[in-house]
Amino acid sequence: MTERIQLPDLSTQKDFVGTAFSPIYTTTVTVSGGVASHGRASGRAQSSDSALDIDLRMPGELGGDGRATNPEQLFAAGFAACFHGALSLVARQEEFDPADISVDATVAFGRDPNDGGYLLRVDLVVNWPEVDPETATPLLEQANALCPYARMAWHGTPTTITLAP
Repeated sequence: MTERIQLPDLSTQKDFVGTAFSPIYTTTVTVSGGVASHGRASGRAQSSDSALDIDLRMPGELGGDGRATNPEQLFAAGFAACFHGALSLVARQEEFDPADISVDATVAFGRDPNDGGYLLRVDLVVNWPEVDPETATPLLEQANALCPYARMAWHGTPTTITLAP
């Protein structure tokens, strides 16, 4: 007999009253090494707890060997996982079983027509069998409002850049 996994005590039902950002979880990933002359990340990415430890390579479409993951794949995985979690939470709150939900995140890396720089585009596709669009649409909207990745993508995210001493 297996015990149910104890879920964190997070909910859209709890009010937060505060005047500043209140971190619940923090992680650090360091990227180092590799060939960077092409302006794309390569080398190794490792989290501070070593749970993530992977090689980074340029995708074949950009001239790399494509034999390891790349930042767009990592971003797509994070976005899909985050949106899946947010949608699962709101589905459970409405007494739906989220077990059949899957989320595809497609991340496109390309040129920004406004300034010629680089830009990412994200397309999320939710597969939720047995749930009709009229029922799913308001829950997708709630998940979109709840998911920190979606909030970051649509509204920006506070970012600081500092040079280590």
